[in-house]
Amino acid sequence: MSKLKFAIIGCGRISYKHVEALINNKEEAELIAVCDLIEEKAVDRKKQYETTIKDVNIKVYTDYIEMLKNEDIDVVTIATESGYHGKHAIDCLNNNTHLLIEKPMALSIEDADHVIALSKEKGKKVCISHQNRFNPPIQKLRRAIEEGRFGKIINGTARILWTRDDNYYKQAPWRGTKELDGGTLMNQCIHNIDLLQWMMGSEVERIHSERGTFLRDIEMEDFGAILIRFKNRSIGIVEGSACVYPKNLEETLSIFGERGTVVIGGLAVNEIKVWQFADERDYDNEDESVKIDNVYGEGHTPLYKDFIDAIKEDREPLINGKEGKKAIEIILKAYDKGEVSKI
Repeated sequence: MSKLKFAIIGCGRISYKHVEALINNKEEAELIAVCDLIEEKAVDRKKQYETTIKDVNIKVYTDYIEMLKNEDIDVVTIATESGYHGKHAIDCLNNNTHLLIEKPMALSIEDADHVIALSKEKGKKVCISHQNRFNPPIQKLRRAIEEGRFGKIINGTARILWTRDDNYYKQAPWRGTKELDGGTLMNQCIHNIDLLQWMMGSEVERIHSERGTFLRDIEMEDFGAILIRFKNRSIGIVEGSACVYPKNLEETLSIFGERGTVVIGGLAVNEIKVWQFADERDYDNEDESVKIDNVYGEGHTPLYKDFIDAIKEDREPLINGKEGKKAIEIILKAYDKGEVSKI
């Protein structure tokens, strides 16, 4: 199969990581079009790609429907405002493209289900950008989970202790809104919530939550906590903050079982802090920690590689629509527990 032809809709804050991932997978994929309502942003992504990949002709659009009609696209990356992901995904599927969707895959279960059903009907693959699943320490933890080394899993905790100041929310008026963004749990915490539920290996039985808007003038929460009881009786705890002073502190995932304890921390679950098991394996002393300089990490490149392989091999990607739906289900259930309190 020749190189897959990619297009990007939405060229804002996160889009440079998607361009970077396409550059790093240049042997199997190529960027042919970019689209943003603000043309200058799309031009910036075009220039980023062309700086490394020479002799290409990337088209710039401000209307994604026009782009879909004019270009021969295999895969569309959707990196627009969260509240538009569902609509944009459905429009792309109706134009017969595979999809890579930035988190969250949608802001409603109805939209998520529609995307999953339509992708099946159209015979197209859908991948959700939960790139931290590809972090080497997370992959090592997942291996230990699959080998049953924890025995009975008792609890897991996901701590996201970051800061987002007023300038962050003022940069784009959709941030912090119920309709287009959600609060800290949906925006900043969803990656770690995805990891937590992935490791616990069970469906959710019930959820309790508390949320508040403490410091920022936004519609949704800047701090939230979730208590999850899984059907296998284990308990998950989520602590998510955008109020940490004076800068991002950590994103940590901890798993506790009868025969094992693992804590993965760092800026974005990229460093093994604790690795203790009752048994021993050859890979235990291999330090899979990686250094990163931003909260997005380096997972987009292997995420794209897995998705490209899934399309070429006609298999499901690691994080398909059904997997991507799980984290938003938890968060939306937490939101259903009541309105956010203004502090």
